[in-house]
Amino acid sequence: MLDFSRRGGPTVLRILLGSQLRKLREARGISTEEAGYEIRGSHSKISRMELGRVGFKERDLSVLLTLYGVDDPAERASLLELAREANTPGWWHRYGDILPSWFEVYLALEEAASLIRTYEVQFVPGLLQTEDYARAVVRLGFPEASDDEVQRRVRVRMTRQERFTSPDAPPLWAVIDEAVLHRPLGGGNVMRAQIEHLISMAELPNVTLQVVPFGAGGHAAASGTFTVLRFAEPGLSDVVYLEQLTTALYLDKPADVCSYMEAMNTVCVSASRPDKTVGLLRELLDSDSFHQETPHADAS
Repeated sequence: MLDFSRRGGPTVLRILLGSQLRKLREARGISTEEAGYEIRGSHSKISRMELGRVGFKERDLSVLLTLYGVDDPAERASLLELAREANTPGWWHRYGDILPSWFEVYLALEEAASLIRTYEVQFVPGLLQTEDYARAVVRLGFPEASDDEVQRRVRVRMTRQERFTSPDAPPLWAVIDEAVLHRPLGGGNVMRAQIEHLISMAELPNVTLQVVPFGAGGHAAASGTFTVLRFAEPGLSDVVYLEQLTTALYLDKPADVCSYMEAMNTVCVSASRPDKTVGLLRELLDSDSFHQETPHADAS
């Protein structure tokens, strides 16, 4: 944990540090009540710290490390430095006026994930969208937004994508319903460019793209879109992300994660093989579907 690459910003760092503190406390047989008393707090404060839901005051952390028997100067210094970094905002902090706090948590987790698997039934996944397509999606979701706000929201999406085209890009495995490809958001020209972009992304070594055809019928993930985030760090469990209209759910209990992973695997079996995806997308481009320009989705 001390060699963690520091990706993911303050949220992930707090979770990692909290997990380490919990292990240290439990190894010494100290209750949350006893630990809370030492820092003039409650057992619930210790629980929030261990879950990474609050920041760490250096004084509190120093007291807890002493209580837990962490005497090695190098180890103490490393943990204290990690706490300081956990109070440093991520790149998305400058968009805090347009991003809800529940989505900032997702951005931190996405930034730290070593594998992302996502299933989408309505839109092309955000990490695979072109700028024009993303703009149409944002306009659809925020019809009253100013041009400046729309552009800033699109910029967040484009910035997120940069990690997945870098030399050390993590694996991204996306499965989309075929209906997504026939829904020309932004118009025919925008959708053609989007499909061409999907072809380019599908040819990257770290990207796997599958399409669930209309003929697949019902399947285990019929309840809707979800994303599974996996982390290389042992202090972080897999997380299932379920976005709703005004909030999101983060599931990390093993039983919940297992259920969604089973659903994801079932969807992948129902979908076309990954090596057939590019051919399927090229066939769609060669069809008449997007030869004629269609009205923009954000037209008023």
